[in-house]
Amino acid sequence: MTGVVVDTHAFVWYFLDPGRLSKTARDAFDQAAAKGDQIFIPAIVLVEICYLVDKGKWRPEDLDTLVAALNDANSGFVIAPLDQQTALSVRNVDRSIVPDMPDRIIAATALSLGLPLITRDGKIRASNVVTIW
Repeated sequence: MTGVVVDTHAFVWYFLDPGRLSKTARDAFDQAAAKGDQIFIPAIVLVEICYLVDKGKWRPEDLDTLVAALNDANSGFVIAPLDQQTALSVRNVDRSIVPDMPDRIIAATALSLGLPLITRDGKIRASNVVTIW
């Protein structure tokens, strides 16, 4: 399988504030899209975005933009489900390094798919997960 997994902020920034992405992260998105590779969005990312909209951190229109991208069959974006393999892969993400459960699920998604994770998160980057930033 080829492609990349994307964390919450990287996904949001790609569409709403691309200047916040590193050049390497932006290139990873663009290269995956150019090659027709899938760009996996862990299901927990949508949950986090909804939560942040509910808290007033992001606007409902931001969520609409992101969902539209996910629903575009030509975008290359695919929801990665929180399935049994991913759930069990959480055990392979060291809790002492990545204590936040949503972040552990995002990291476990990358591990279970065997793909790199686009993330700025320093804790995830310090873990055993292959990351791009």
